[in-house]
Amino acid sequence: MSEHDIVAPSAWVVRWAHLVRRGPVLDLACGSGRHARFFAARGLEVVAVDREPQAFDSPRIRFVQADLEGGRPWPFGEGGFGGIVVANYLHRPLFARLAGALAPGGVLLYETFMAGNERYGRPSNPEFLLRPGELLAAFASLAARGYEEGLVESPKRAVMQRLCAVRPGEGIESRAKRIPAEQA
Repeated sequence: MSEHDIVAPSAWVVRWAHLVRRGPVLDLACGSGRHARFFAARGLEVVAVDREPQAFDSPRIRFVQADLEGGRPWPFGEGGFGGIVVANYLHRPLFARLAGALAPGGVLLYETFMAGNERYGRPSNPEFLLRPGELLAAFASLAARGYEEGLVESPKRAVMQRLCAVRPGEGIESRAKRIPAEQA
């Protein structure tokens, strides 16, 4: 099973979705749109972005076709998103843009592959694998609510890193909190 065959939202995203209380939600590198559809079904406006054209049947989802790795300007402003979802995608130059695109109190839900995944399949190129602790370091300006890294068995065996973090503001404390996988 490849990540392109998965239609259900990620268990990590579902687990932390309750923190996303307002839109719009940015689904970055949305692929088939499993997370865009999930948040639209929760009543939120969604901006789904991918370099490949996608079709959505929900009026709550606006699709933007953009190649975010091609050197073009970031197509969104600062501080406008109530939530940002990134799953199975890594382009490190976007880290600062993503943190800045969150509104105060906005939630980042990020999960992708990390070093060690090369034993289980693709991606295996180190450029596309996070280093240990990399998401926590890259988004240190946000308050971590949940963090995991290591081997997962579902939806396929892989080595993943996952972060749920909130941009301080609107009553959100700025102190980051690391939550070990066994407690989360």
